[in-house]
Amino acid sequence: MSLQGQLALVTGASRGIGAATAKALAAQGAHVILVARNAKDLEKVEEEIFEAGGSATIAPVDLGEPEGIARLATAISGRWSALDVLVINAAVLPTLTPVWQIDAGEFNKALTLNVLATQALLAGFDVMLRKSKDARVIGVTSSVGATPRAYWGAYGASKAAFDNLLNSYGQEVRNTASIRVAVVDPGATRTKMRARAYPGENPESVKPPEVVADRIVTLLGEQFASPHRIRVNQD
Repeated sequence: MSLQGQLALVTGASRGIGAATAKALAAQGAHVILVARNAKDLEKVEEEIFEAGGSATIAPVDLGEPEGIARLATAISGRWSALDVLVINAAVLPTLTPVWQIDAGEFNKALTLNVLATQALLAGFDVMLRKSKDARVIGVTSSVGATPRAYWGAYGASKAAFDNLLNSYGQEVRNTASIRVAVVDPGATRTKMRARAYPGENPESVKPPEVVADRIVTLLGEQFASPHRIRVNQD
């Protein structure tokens, strides 16, 4: 159990890659704080972790609310002193459309959750991360953040900013704290977001989220240079 005694926080932990990652972290001994909007879905993940012999705490929070992350950071820092693993996974996919037809409301929501919330999480948990002997921040991104794709402009722009924030933070703390940062591109993965983007795709043709979760756990045990980027292949 390579993460025994460590504290991990996973956003978007109610389903998909976030839920799978939370379970994988708990299986390695970490106490996992599960963050997402839907308390009922979080309770299901928490129950599965308990049944497997792990430990977790749910924290129902809408990361898009201005004060939500600040309240979350205050509550967690009041109970624990250090945060060892922060997995920033929560994201929203706007409607795929030409740039000139992007809905301003949807774009704003994507920028709020995918970008502004990321900065707020880093700001809110920086002190706790610095108190860890070996803190790791993992951001779950998308290939369209690095490689623009037609009709994916709104999501791609938000993920490009997401990548930039994480890589900048990684450079800033590289020589001043025991914090390492990695950006993980999961590639094609069987998630609800993927199903929305590719409604005609056979879900069995792409890898399950557990493959990505296992790669993240493996990464946490590696002495990777920071900032770092990996892509999870199909096999």
